[in-house]
Amino acid sequence: HGSPPSAAPRPNMAPWSCEQRAISWFLTRGYAVALPLRRGYGASGGTWAENFGSCRDPNFVAGGTETARDIRAAITYATAQPGIRRDGAVVVGQSAGGWGSLALAARNPPEVAAIVNMAGGRGGRVDNLPNNNCRADVLTTSAGQFGQTARIPSLWVYTANDSFFSPSLAGAMHQNYVQAGGAAEFRALPAFGQDGHGLFTAAGGPQIWGPLVEAFLTNTLR
Repeated sequence: HGSPPSAAPRPNMAPWSCEQRAISWFLTRGYAVALPLRRGYGASGGTWAENFGSCRDPNFVAGGTETARDIRAAITYATAQPGIRRDGAVVVGQSAGGWGSLALAARNPPEVAAIVNMAGGRGGRVDNLPNNNCRADVLTTSAGQFGQTARIPSLWVYTANDSFFSPSLAGAMHQNYVQAGGAAEFRALPAFGQDGHGLFTAAGGPQIWGPLVEAFLTNTLR
């Protein structure tokens, strides 16, 4: 899940329903799906740990690393449950969750086989203005830092009308990531709805990203 620009909505966040289209897409294909809320969101408890500092001098790597810690903890719990495989996990992160999934990839946890980054990033829509990132230069450089050690295959999905992370910014992040050594496929999709940033969970979203994800997972997990 993402991270609202202000703190006010965080306590009211809740996991998506199993009937949500994006979730049912995975369930109908035989995946067990865990829907964790990270620290400081909803009823999860704990102190919000994903602060990247000021927009003038953000530390996007630190914020992503804390997100990755929570994702890893959720995977450790989920894979310990009866009937769940201990390996071959697929991590799907949206927005700040997508950024955290890249931070997780940089750690190469052995139980994770694939990463799906849906419109991942941080620092978007400063002052609620579209395509106004805190520090786009720092974000792209930070993506390169993750790529230096990330070897888990990843799929990156972004849309032409994402108001948080524009196609040019997403492309620059990907370029830095793979040039540093990260394993990532990039898919730039046409505009979707009013704001493509919400493609993953939107009605009709799975019909668009589903074939891309299915092909990626088929090739990666075979």
